[in-house]
Amino acid sequence: MQPVELYTSPLCGFCHAAKRLLKSKGVDFSEVDIMAEPNRRSEMMDRAGGRHTVPQIFIGDTHVGGCDELYALERAGKLDPMLAG
Repeated sequence: MQPVELYTSPLCGFCHAAKRLLKSKGVDFSEVDIMAEPNRRSEMMDRAGGRHTVPQIFIGDTHVGGCDELYALERAGKLDPMLAG
C-alpha cells in the first residue's frame, strides 16, 4: 500500500471527512497538523503547488488535492488502485 500523508487542521470539517473516508477503508496515514506545526505550512504549499487550504492529501508521490478530489477518486473507482500502488 502506498504511504498516505495529509496536511490538516483540527477545525476543518473537510479534513475530518477525508480522514473518515480513509479510516473506513482501513488506510493508515500520517498527518501534519499545520496549526500545531505552523512552520510546516510552507512545506505543504511547496508540495501542493501553492495551495494553502487544508486538507492537502498525498498518496505516494502523487498530490491528490483536497477532500473533494479524494471523494471524486472514490466515486470513480480510482482510489483503491491508487492506494494499492
